[in-house]
Amino acid sequence: MTEPTTPQLRPMPEDWRRALAVVAHPDDLEYGCAAAIAAWTDGGREVGYVLATRGEAGIDTLAPAECGPLREREQRASAAVVGVSSVEFLDHRDGVVEYGPALRRDIAAAVRRHRPELVITLNHRDTWGGVAWNTPDHVAVGRAVLDAAGDAGNRWIFPELEEQGLQPWDGVRWVAVAGSSSPTHAVDASPGLERAVASLLEHRTYIEALTDEPPEDYARGFLTGTTTAAGERFGGRPAVAFELFER
Repeated sequence: MTEPTTPQLRPMPEDWRRALAVVAHPDDLEYGCAAAIAAWTDGGREVGYVLATRGEAGIDTLAPAECGPLREREQRASAAVVGVSSVEFLDHRDGVVEYGPALRRDIAAAVRRHRPELVITLNHRDTWGGVAWNTPDHVAVGRAVLDAAGDAGNRWIFPELEEQGLQPWDGVRWVAVAGSSSPTHAVDASPGLERAVASLLEHRTYIEALTDEPPEDYARGFLTGTTTAAGERFGGRPAVAFELFER
């Protein structure tokens, strides 16, 4: 009997100029796809970040009022490492982000502001590969991004946005989900991997609260492991994998 083969990942589309990454927390992109973003900005593409929260509930030893501004600073520094200068925060409350019209409206407004062809988010499913339970914030934001990519182009959904000067944008062609257990496409991580490690290390306060391992060892080990695993389905090259939804 012939052994089943694992489908190879296809290269991500390249015929686009602007992307918008929308995730729940500071560090979500650095754990997921910063190496791809570094490669894209190197190629002259524009990438903006929108975060639903400031990650203020993410460090047990720091009160939210202190933690939020610190994590915002770390996120801006982290984005700069991979060539991203536009970083926005929607100020939903960390840990209790709710899927619904308010979140969809805020994300649709961001899509209208940035007018991307590619939208990026993080795993919106209940689990990570059926093994670890996902957080409610990731699920809510990921689902809302998939919906808001369409909401942004419909003038009759959230008409107040047009009244605020945000014209409909129906130019989103793809939504790419990082961290998916069902990836379809990938980006070669080799050119951006070192900057991805440096980008994750900008979240030093968070990492030091998370693990006793030296931050440099932790960041490099995590990103090398994930990109190597994805690369097994991408010609043996380290890779950042995405599940790509076309619109």
